[in-house]
Amino acid sequence: MSTTTIRLSDELKSRIADAAERAGTTPHGFILGALEEKVGEAERRAQFLDEAQERWRSFVADGQALEWGDMRDYLGRRARGENASPPAKKPFGRKP
Repeated sequence: MSTTTIRLSDELKSRIADAAERAGTTPHGFILGALEEKVGEAERRAQFLDEAQERWRSFVADGQALEWGDMRDYLGRRARGENASPPAKKPFGRKP
């Protein structure tokens, strides 16, 4: 395990100590938990953005999309416990 030094203002150090005491932990434990939470949040956001980018590339490549009405009906059937097949993709754009 490595050591990292951070400089905190007296005000922030006091706030951390108060928050840690209310949470029933040490300031060190509180800081570690906050860092773990923030890193996890950043990782989830990056994963979300990566997935969105991949889905966009897929859409651009095939020009196919799900119609909202079809998807809404499918989700409604699933919510009612019915056995439903997912709707098929259709060419994206205006209907003639």
